[in-house]
Amino acid sequence: MLVEDNPDDEELTLRALRKNKVTNPVVVAHDGVEALDYLFGTGEYEGRDTSQLPAVVLLDLKLPRLDGLEVLERVRRNEPTRFLPIVVLTSSREEPDLLKAYSLGANSYIVKPVDFDDFVHAVGQLGLYWILLNEHLPGVMR
Repeated sequence: MLVEDNPDDEELTLRALRKNKVTNPVVVAHDGVEALDYLFGTGEYEGRDTSQLPAVVLLDLKLPRLDGLEVLERVRRNEPTRFLPIVVLTSSREEPDLLKAYSLGANSYIVKPVDFDDFVHAVGQLGLYWILLNEHLPGVMR
C-alpha cells in the first residue's frame, strides 16, 4: 500500500516498483483518512475484507486531512493492524518527525532521494525486502 498525496511522487514510486520487477498489486491512498478507511474497512471501503492486509505500507508524513504520524498512531492502536509493517517514505529530514515516527512504531524511516535513479534504487530495495524477504504475518496480501 502506498499512502501519498503528491501525484508525481506516486507515479515515481509505482514506476520504481515496476522497474524493480515488484509486480504485487499496490493500493494507493491519497490522504490519511483514505488510508485508514482502506485498512479498517470504513468509509468508501465499507465491507472490504479487512483480514487481508497489505504486505507493507509506504507512508508519507505530510498528508491532507490526517497526517502520516496520526495514521501511524491509529494503525498501531488497532489490534488487527498493530503489527502491519509501516515504512515512512517522506521528504522530511526533520529530527522531530524521525523521532516521533519511531516512537509511534514505524518499522523504517526513509527520506525520499531527490535523484530519480537513487529513488528507483531505494524503492526497489524496499520492495525486495518487505515483499520478498520479510516473513509476513498470516492474512498479509502479497
